[in-house]
Amino acid sequence: MNPTDFDFKRVAQGYRERPFLHRQVLERFHRDMTFRPFSNGLDVGCGAGLSSKALKLICRHVTGSDISGEMIAVAREVCADEEGCDFIVCPAEELPDFGEKFDIVTAAGAVQWIRRAPFLYRLRDIMEERGALLIYDFCITDQMKDCPDYTSWWHDMYLKEFPRPSRDESVWTGADVAGYGFLMRDQIRYEMEYEFDLDSFVRFMMIQSNVNARIEGEGRRACEVRKWLQQSARPLFQGGKRTVIFGGYSWYMERRTEM
Repeated sequence: MNPTDFDFKRVAQGYRERPFLHRQVLERFHRDMTFRPFSNGLDVGCGAGLSSKALKLICRHVTGSDISGEMIAVAREVCADEEGCDFIVCPAEELPDFGEKFDIVTAAGAVQWIRRAPFLYRLRDIMEERGALLIYDFCITDQMKDCPDYTSWWHDMYLKEFPRPSRDESVWTGADVAGYGFLMRDQIRYEMEYEFDLDSFVRFMMIQSNVNARIEGEGRRACEVRKWLQQSARPLFQGGKRTVIFGGYSWYMERRTEM
């Protein structure tokens, strides 16, 4: 699977309904690092714009970039009411000169699809000295509150039907980023919760990379996948809504000419 597998209208429209957990991540980051509000931010791999919307909470102006034109079209709709949000279609490794440098850059759920070296070299050129770089992601896990059957469903049914596509899941270290002009300030992991009913759960699962790989990558019909998810997951939601655990991580970095 590669980044262009996300460049489909079905996926982009689905991404706009993803849980808005980005807000919690940005608020934690701002609190942990005790930053003042930022002036000029860049959100790389912005997808449908939820991460840009979250960055706007702590930043005066935000530019969102994504390799997918379909995602950018949705991001413009999602952030239509936000003043000071611009979007461009662009690979993360080929970011242009923007005329002024960024004091904060974020990338949510993106670096596993991005080539690290050209990406960080490019950021080094377009970020201010001591600018903040926040790399983060959060993913649905195999844990559902008060429902051990969900864990069995996840491993014995879902992952067998929709195996995880290949991606770069390596954890960056301080040594990995130092050569590109960045200081690793902190790395944290956390859990978050989100409540689904069956319909919202199925909609969410329909735009997981596992499922995208089967539909856009292999040509499986979306209606068949949706039916499989509804039928297999229905027993888990007999009580109505369920709370699912998301696992997240954040890497806090700083642009530094000299370490």
